[in-house]
Amino acid sequence: MLILDIATIFCVGLLIGNEFAVSAFVNPVLWKLDDSEQASAIRLFAARLGSAMPFWYVLCFVLLVVETVLRHRESGFFLLVTASVIWAAVIVLTLLFLVPINNRMARLASGSLAEQSRGEHKRWDKLHRIRVLALSGALICFLVAIRL
Repeated sequence: MLILDIATIFCVGLLIGNEFAVSAFVNPVLWKLDDSEQASAIRLFAARLGSAMPFWYVLCFVLLVVETVLRHRESGFFLLVTASVIWAAVIVLTLLFLVPINNRMARLASGSLAEQSRGEHKRWDKLHRIRVLALSGALICFLVAIRL
């Protein structure tokens, strides 16, 4: 169980750290670039992260579900269920709201950043911050559950 705990903490922690870094460091730098540079950078980040993150999210979810199933008789079971449900809800909301915006950002022309695209990127960033908070809540639930 210890190896599974470490793998789950590592996978979930790195994912949340990556998502936090995008929100706290990458996007604020992108806002300061010229329009053409910003469009190009957003397109590259959206394409790269958009192709890798789905697998990472699913892996984290699977690890959380396995932890929940294996610990079904422990006192932290309810918190593990909560963490898994939060994670599943984030995946669904990501597919419904963030992925369509990300896909449009991945297809941006390198020329300039239209006002509509800039607005979409800002909307994505706001939704992304909510996602980071929800994922952090799931991690906290998980950590408290395995500590109980």
